[in-house]
Amino acid sequence: MTYSDDLLKDVLKRTKSIAVVGVSMNPVRPSYFVARYMALKGYRVIPVNPGHAGKMLFGEKIRGSLSDIEIPIDMVDIFRRSEAVPPIVDEALVHFPDLQTVWMQIGVENAEAAATAEARGVTVIQNLCPKMEYQRLFGELRMGGFATGVISSKL
Repeated sequence: MTYSDDLLKDVLKRTKSIAVVGVSMNPVRPSYFVARYMALKGYRVIPVNPGHAGKMLFGEKIRGSLSDIEIPIDMVDIFRRSEAVPPIVDEALVHFPDLQTVWMQIGVENAEAAATAEARGVTVIQNLCPKMEYQRLFGELRMGGFATGVISSKL
């Protein structure tokens, strides 16, 4: 799938709250550092992982499911296998009537779930990372495409 930069920018600008499904508490896991990055950029990130429900991460209580979230969510960011996506999307559509975006991470695609969400007017992005797209679109990538924050002069 190909998405225009304008669409991706629009999604990232209008989003205020993100539920990250499948977040890890392990700081070396992509779901952890993507969620952390988005929180540092000012998004309200609600972590979702039944194995860590009730613990705190990024100043938020980890929820066991999307249905445990008591605030409106603009985007559901999915860090789960592609075959696990349909029930997540179904739950999101029921629980968040004003959901704007379903974002499936790199390597995650599900045509059935995408069609279901799009039929309800929800924007669907598959096989991309919001952190990487944010960095690319808003000029935060450094030499070599990395946003490390430190570039050695000894290279």
